[in-house]
Amino acid sequence: MLRDITIGQFFPGNSAVHRVDPRVKIVLVIAMIVTLFLAGGPISYGLMIAYLAGIIKISGIRFHMVVRGLRPILIIVIFTAVLNLFYTPGDILWSWGFLHITRQGIFAAIEMVLRIMLLIIGASMLTYTTSPIDLTDGLERLLGPLKKIRVPVHELSMMMSIALRFIPTLIEETEKIIAAQKARGADFESGNILQRAKAMVPILVPLFISAIRRADELATAMECRLYRGDEGRTRMKQLKTTRVDLLAVLVSGAVFAAVIVLGRMGM
Repeated sequence: MLRDITIGQFFPGNSAVHRVDPRVKIVLVIAMIVTLFLAGGPISYGLMIAYLAGIIKISGIRFHMVVRGLRPILIIVIFTAVLNLFYTPGDILWSWGFLHITRQGIFAAIEMVLRIMLLIIGASMLTYTTSPIDLTDGLERLLGPLKKIRVPVHELSMMMSIALRFIPTLIEETEKIIAAQKARGADFESGNILQRAKAMVPILVPLFISAIRRADELATAMECRLYRGDEGRTRMKQLKTTRVDLLAVLVSGAVFAAVIVLGRMGM
């Protein structure tokens, strides 16, 4: 299960999706999230699926890697689908006690599952095709106007970037700790829920200690390199908009507009 968590990972490449300005990517992801909540029919959702499938194809990211990233949220998706299936009022198709399945519940469950999966895929493609440094710079540039009201934009962007960067590292550390505990005879698979939760203590304690130690080492390294935040900081790579960014905005804008119109029409 831990190997299926791909959020925060970056897959280097030179595709058109990789070359899009990180500021444009962040804005397009936000626009995609809003658009998904305005979609409302099979054609509109089909158009969004085709849009994301095209992005995955152009980026060169293997499809099974994208699907693997959905496995950790499978329980949440199933739970959400069941709630919508049994507790949405409408035309009853099947009933047993207080449980009932309605025609509207089936449509609501399918719509919610599609919406969650597309949201995760779209957000994952942002981290898959954007390095943590570029993501930090893009987010900092977008939030730049907030500096006028003394919001620590650079520090917030840096913290988000470091958090994303260390997710794969912590996952790898967790796997090593689990392997070490199993070698000492620890059992994490048998017993009831309480026993399994208790068995996680030998994993959580060294994991927290390791995370704190890594944070302290990172802080020391940043201080040794005279890191002083945004004050007097220069960038080796300057963000510039190109024709690829303009094309991405035009294509994405056209798709999002079509999805919203189709959603309003119930299609």
